[in-house]
Parts: sequence; C-alpha cells; structure tokens
Amino acid sequence: MLKFKQKFDLHREVESDILRKEVSVCRVKEYSGALDIRILNIERDGGILYSWKGATGTTRIGKYDSNTKQNKLLYTFDKQVSVSSCSLNKEETLLAVSLAQNTRGEERLRPISKCLTLLIEIHPINNTKVLKAVDCRVKVQFLNSETDRRSVLESHLLLLTEDGYVDLYHVLLTKQEGYRVVMANPDHLTKTAERIVEDFNWVQWDGHTQRLYYLTHNVKFLMRCVQFYPSHNCETVLELPLDLPANPFRTVKFVNLGFDHYHVEKAEQEPVRMEVFTNRIVGSMCVCYSQPIKEQEVIYTVLLVHKDCSRAFRVSLGSDQSQQKATQFHPLFIPIGYFILVYLQGYFLHCINTRQQEMLCHSLFLSGPDVDLGLQCQSANITVLHAEEESNGSLLDLATGRIHSAELSPAYLLQILRADPPSRCPSGESEPQRLAALHCLLVYMGNNPNLELKIIEWLCDNVNPFESFDQIQEFILASLYRISYEKSLSLDKVLPYSSVCDKKEIPVCLSKVPGVSCTTDLHTECVFKGKARSLQGFWLELQWNTERTKCLDAGPNPRYRTSHIRGDWDELRSERKPSSHMTHMQENTKKVLSTVDTWCLDKKLVPLFQEEDQQQRALIGLTVDKLREHLNRHLPRLGKKKIDSLVVNYVAKLLELIRHMLESVWLKSKLGPCVLCLTQQGSPAEWSVFHFMFRILEATRGLCLPLPPGYHTLLSVFAVRVLPHHTFLQYIDHGVLQLTETFLSRLMTDLDNSDANERLKFSVLKRLPEPMEQRIYHMWDHPVSSASISRNYVRTLLEKHSKNKGFAFTGRDKPGFRPEFLPLTYLAKVLSDIEEQALNPFEEQENVDARFVEETALKQTLILLGYEEK
Repeated sequence: MLKFKQKFDLHREVESDILRKEVSVCRVKEYSGALDIRILNIERDGGILYSWKGATGTTRIGKYDSNTKQNKLLYTFDKQVSVSSCSLNKEETLLAVSLAQNTRGEERLRPISKCLTLLIEIHPINNTKVLKAVDCRVKVQFLNSETDRRSVLESHLLLLTEDGYVDLYHVLLTKQEGYRVVMANPDHLTKTAERIVEDFNWVQWDGHTQRLYYLTHNVKFLMRCVQFYPSHNCETVLELPLDLPANPFRTVKFVNLGFDHYHVEKAEQEPVRMEVFTNRIVGSMCVCYSQPIKEQEVIYTVLLVHKDCSRAFRVSLGSDQSQQKATQFHPLFIPIGYFILVYLQGYFLHCINTRQQEMLCHSLFLSGPDVDLGLQCQSANITVLHAEEESNGSLLDLATGRIHSAELSPAYLLQILRADPPSRCPSGESEPQRLAALHCLLVYMGNNPNLELKIIEWLCDNVNPFESFDQIQEFILASLYRISYEKSLSLDKVLPYSSVCDKKEIPVCLSKVPGVSCTTDLHTECVFKGKARSLQGFWLELQWNTERTKCLDAGPNPRYRTSHIRGDWDELRSERKPSSHMTHMQENTKKVLSTVDTWCLDKKLVPLFQEEDQQQRALIGLTVDKLREHLNRHLPRLGKKKIDSLVVNYVAKLLELIRHMLESVWLKSKLGPCVLCLTQQGSPAEWSVFHFMFRILEATRGLCLPLPPGYHTLLSVFAVRVLPHHTFLQYIDHGVLQLTETFLSRLMTDLDNSDANERLKFSVLKRLPEPMEQRIYHMWDHPVSSASISRNYVRTLLEKHSKNKGFAFTGRDKPGFRPEFLPLTYLAKVLSDIEEQALNPFEEQENVDARFVEETALKQTLILLGYEEK
C-alpha cells in the first residue's frame, strides 16, 4: 500500500563514522566494543541528534547533518550518563540536555525518580548551566524560526515537565574575541523564564510549524494550540473541545519531543493515543485518537477541524484467539497528503479521505492478515515523524535506526483496480475498494500523465459500468475536480467530485463497509483565539475553511449537481432550429473553444473540434452559464472575473479530457486514417473503440455534460462501419446516435448507389427533421432525391401562390371542371393558372421558325417512343 524511500540509516550514516573515531581514540586497529547508539531528537532543519557510549567510559552527543551528510561531535561527558532529551539551537552554539539518573542495571526499566536539565555552551569554553533538578521527566526543545539574520545573539528554549507546565527561557548570547559565543545572562535564566502553559496532561510539538498543542481538563477536555512567531512572541490561537474517555492518560504524554529510551511506556499501557496533523497546502487540521481495544473491537476518531465534523469508527477484529496479542497495541496514524492512514498490523489498513469525507466509499479500507505496510519491523517500534513538507509523514524504526519517507503506491492502487473479485464474495463488495482507489489515483496522484494513461487503459479494458458506479463518470468528475481544486481551494465544497452523490439511492455496498461502523458528529465547536492581525497564513486559511463549511452546511447543499440542469439540457437538445437562447450561449462557447485552441492540441489524431455542431456548441454554452451562476451564488468572494475564468477552464478541460481519452484508445487500438472511410467494414479494434465512445456518450448524457464538436460525427462513422444497417437505424430511432450534417453529407457522397446503400440512405433521409432533410437531399444524385426535390419545389410554389391569391375557388370560373373532389379540383385550377401565366419557352422577341420547332419535337417524340426514322 505504501511506497518507502529510505532517508536515513543509523548504521550506514553514523555507526561506521563513529567506529573510525573510536579506533583513533583507542589507538587500535579495530574497535569491538558496544557503541549503544541512540537517536535523541530530530530538529527542524533535518539534523539528527544522537548519543553513544565511548570506549573510555564517556557519553558523547553528535549531530548528523542531512544536507551535508556529515557527522559532527557536539559534546562529551566525562562519564557515562543517560540522555533522555536533547535539543540544539539553530546556530549550534547551545545544547540543552536532560539526564535521567538512577538508570543502572534493571533500574532503567523503573519510573524515573530524578532528572537533571543542563544548558551547555558547545564552543569554545563548554560552560554549563543547571536549569532544573526535579523528580520528574523534563523535555527540552529550542525554538527554531526561519530568519534572514546571519548572526543571532539570542536563543529561546522550551522546557516541558511531567508535572504539567511549560516554561520558555530567553537566552541572551554575546561574542567575545570576535568568535567566542557565550551566554550573557547565565545567572538570570531561571528568573526571566516565562510560563507558557500552566497545566497539561498531553502535549505535542510541531517543529516545522513552531506550534505547541496541549490538552487540559477542567469540566471537559480542551485542546489548545500555542503558535510561536519569528519574533519569538507567542499566543494561543485555537481552542478545541474533545470528547475523550475519563482518565485518558495515566502519565503525561509527550509527542514529537524526541525519544526517551529510558522511559518507554508499553503500548498496552496507553489508554489513549492521540496526535494532531496539519497540512499547510490545503489548510487542514486533523486530530486523531484511538481508545483501548476491548472485546475484539478497536475504536478510533478522526476530527476534521477544516470540515467542522468528526467521525468515530468501530472496527471488529473478529474472534481469532491466536492473534489476540496484536490487539493489545493501538493502531498507527500516518499522514499521507490529505489522507490519514490508520494501520493495525495483521488486521486492517484504513485510508481515510479527509477532503471528501461525506461518504465511506471514498476512503479505502483493507482488512485481513495479508494487509501489510511493507516494513520489515513490528508497528510497535514505528514512530511517525512530521515531514518538512507538512503533508507526508516519515516513519522511524527505533529498533534499526532507519527513517523512511512514505507515500501511497500507485502500483498497489492500480492492482486494486485490476484485481478480479474473489469467487467467494459478490463483485459488489469489491467495488467500494475500486472506487476509493480510483479517486486516490485521480485526485491525489492525478497530475502524473503516465498514471493517467494507465487508468484510461483500465477504463478501456473495463468498459461496462459496475453495479454501483460508472467508472467513466468517476474518471471525468474526479479529474475535473482535481484540476479545478489546484486553481482555487475554495472550490472544494461547490464542485462535483463523484457521480455517486447524485444518486437518489446510494447502493448499500457504497454506504457501508463490512465490519466497520461510523458515527458522524457535525460542528466541532472550534474557537480561534488569535487576534485579527495574527491570524495569517495557515490559521487564516483554516479559519476561513471552517467558517465557510459552517455557512454552506447551514443552507441547501452547495455541491453543484449536473442533474439540476436536466430540463434546460433536454430543451436545447430537442430544438431543431437556432433560437435566441442558443445565440446567447454562443459567446460562452467561443471562450471555451478558444481556450482549447490555445492549448495546442499535440497529436490531433482524432478529428474533433473541426466542425460547427450547433447543438453541442449550445450545450457547451449552457454548461458554462449554469456553472457560473452556481459559483457566483455560493462563492461571491472570488469575484466575477476569476469565476468566469475558472468556469471556462473547467468546461475546456472537460472537452480536452474526452479528447485525451479518445486519443489514448486510438493509439492503443493502432487506428489510422482509414477508419474514417465509410466504404469499408470495421475491424474488431474499431468495434472496441466504438463501444468505448458509446460508453463516453452514455456517461456524459447521464451527467448532462457536453461533448467536443465533431464527437457525434465520429461516433456515427464508426457505427456505420461496425454495425449492421438495421441496428444502425435502431440506434437513430432510440436517440442513441445524433446525426450531424457533416456525417450525412459524407454518407450521401461517399457511399455508392448499390441496393443496400440506397436503402440505407433512403431510411436515413426518412428519419431526418425537415430543415436538415431539405439541405441533405441535394447531395444525393438519385431519382428518390430528385422526386423529393420536385415535391418540395411544387409545395413551395403552391404555398407562395396561396399567399398571393388566397384559397378562393368557384367552379364557374372555367367550364369543364368538376367540383365533386375539391382538393383535386383546386390543385388542377392552380396548376392551370400557373401554366397560363408561365412564359412560353419557345417564344422569343425575334421571329422563330415554327416549322423547324415542330419537326424537332416530332423527332424527339419518335425517339422516345422507340421508333427510328427510316
């Protein structure tokens, strides 16, 4: 499920270098003593602090620089000590260390009775200042804000104690002799310390964002967040009530504050495991916590602050007694982009979608003993590190000292798409996994062209829709959602991302996951405490996301539903003549098609966008109009100019996406220009392409989405080549095929007048609307066409005559007419009148040889009658 890339290996990067140093110190050829290397902390710049016990009975602290790949010795204790917490300031001039005492022999496993906290000058004089000497654990952490100043003569140190308070030390530095950096106020450090937090029982430090989360309890549990700024000022910016069980922590829990190897709390002793994940890119915050496993059931909650809701999951682990030991551990929470992975080794892996949280089917759930992250270690030894990008977590295996960056595996997700369902379960049970995997590939990883081609290949191989969802509709909507969301995060709540949400009745297999129950609570009661001037960047985006969600949820569903324009859509499709409404849509269509033209269609393998196709142009304009109206109503904050640009690009991307699908299947089937010829029969490859094009047509009609101009012409060409003529006509009768003038003109001119082709042409002409029929008849050189043209001419002539003279008629106007059958009598009279008014073709202004004309006419008559003059 995950793809790992090794970022650090303690043995390779550090241990070999230490061995060389110990050999040099001991002056031996090979050092064989135990080093006991332990990772202590990982600073914001990626530097890894570690300690080891030297051969001469010392304890040394070093740093591995992830940028230069070099190791540096920071400090040496003249005796062996147990370092439980350590931090280094950005300038590498001060080292804060907490030493755990009474840790000899088996006492190392007992609760720590004393802790000594030191602040040490690293270079050059190694002055040491005692900050704390208490009977509880103490964690140390330097603030490390980004600054352009080359030389900073102050450092700021957080000191967090197991007694439940946090102090902030401001350490002033001074330069001596131009290069010596020493503490300027060592005797006044404790006096100037600032109390940041008074009482907590859980705390988490995020070094990359310089935030401190802590949990307090009075009447109810309340999580607060303190934000530290580059000026080293700080303020509480967030308060969030949490619904936790009573006594959630037996001891104070430290998260992301280094690694204390001398106080390791067993996993089964943790009543609650809790962690906070943020994502600066999308402005999201997730609070995850799990409760103790009871009665073979694990309960975990993911609180989505940016969505103003929380979801509590219950997963049944079954009754397998042989694996009950594994249930003693809490599940592991791993952030991967906007997904939160919940992993319980040997049981399940739940990939929770924190952006599209409305339905369970957009989160991937895998269960069974075969579920494995792919790490060669027990999950109890894994610690999740917050990555520098704030989106993907890194995993540290404390047993081996290896750090891996983790990301979702596209190959594994593609395997889920392609896998056949097991014979023992209905196909519908595997469809939620396919839907979740498809959305993960398209929305989360969809900016990879090679990956998109593989998904299109899967669509070609699985053309028929699944029982619970249409994969082509999902491909179109999810791809458009991702492309638009990259342009503006505000579109998250208002654009469609799945066709499942449009269904009146959601299939059971998509609304429930076997063995998993979910409870959703709306409104997290999150309170932003920061002042208006200080809510910037991430906090401003998070606050806006939260308030926008509350506002949108309070009214009608703000998600744009394509089915809402069904009435206008059907009205436009049924119109046979251009109307003022269609004319109004042309401006929208021009903007969209001009945008498509500017993207420089690369291969132009498929002949699209090369004809007028008035109906599709009108539907394109309608889609732009309705979507623009929806965004203006729900997101006026964006402004009309940006909304217009977003909507035009949305529809243009839709047309381009369909073209891209066709080009991909065109290349896969190795089709050439000959497929556009109507005189040849289609091949099996063309039948596959026709079937795929028909599925695209079906999917877009179901969503009321337009197609590129020329799509119906191309589909009709394929239909003539691969379908029997009677089936082709049935497709027309049932409205599946929409005939275009471009296709009809080719049909009339390219096909000869054989009996079969005559019948086809005549059958097609009978099915045409009258305006189109009149234009197409002139292209067919055939008696049927001539007769039709004559009939149309006479009818037009009669209509013109009736308008001029009316319908008055009496039998007395001319003798010899019988008024018994008035229509025939009237027709005869009209034709007679027209005949009388018509000019004699043989009359000219000059004299005419009447005898010659008579002889010529007689000769022509004899020839026509079959007589030849002897």
